[in-house]
Amino acid sequence: MNARDTVLERIRTALADVPDAETPEHIEVDRAYRRSHAEGDLVELFAERVADYRAHVVQATPADAARTVGELLSARGVTSLVVPAGFPEDLLPQGGSWHRLSDDGPLTVAELEAADAVLTTAAVGIAVTGTIVLDTGPGQGRRMLTLLPDYHLCVVRAEQIVGDVPDAIAMLDPARPLTFVSGPSATSDIELDRVEGVHGPRTLDVLIITQEQSA
Repeated sequence: MNARDTVLERIRTALADVPDAETPEHIEVDRAYRRSHAEGDLVELFAERVADYRAHVVQATPADAARTVGELLSARGVTSLVVPAGFPEDLLPQGGSWHRLSDDGPLTVAELEAADAVLTTAAVGIAVTGTIVLDTGPGQGRRMLTLLPDYHLCVVRAEQIVGDVPDAIAMLDPARPLTFVSGPSATSDIELDRVEGVHGPRTLDVLIITQEQSA
């Protein structure tokens, strides 16, 4: 008997007295654990934790959001920009020097790798972990769009920011393809030297749209 057979046999033994018609929903699970470690203002905590991952964080009011998007793109020298379907048109600055790329085609791997940047929304932001979650919803596009371009600008609205991971999971659809992003892509596997951009964007900017006057 190999290791696989041993594991499967132990599973069968453990389930031997479980009725065939029983499902996980029939068993009550104690959920009285602490759901959140977040304290204070969630937006400020989120911004602080995202910055800890070497991402650049900016806050702007709805009235200033499109202008701020344009300033961020210009500061990065973007000339070709991937914009997924469903991205809010009112957040797109007018008169920019970049060429807008649509994924309706869809774009090829080569075209995505050649693009300077991708501009997306997010599904949820997690304050305690400084994480943005993408679920391929409107304004986010397929997962590949945020993995191949070297620069990702992500727009998160203040009302999308929750305290901790359990709060985020409760808002997400587990049937959708979920991507959890904590800062720009980085690895230190080789001699503990940090290398950025190996598994995704080398640069991540996060724009938080607040209802308060931005600092």
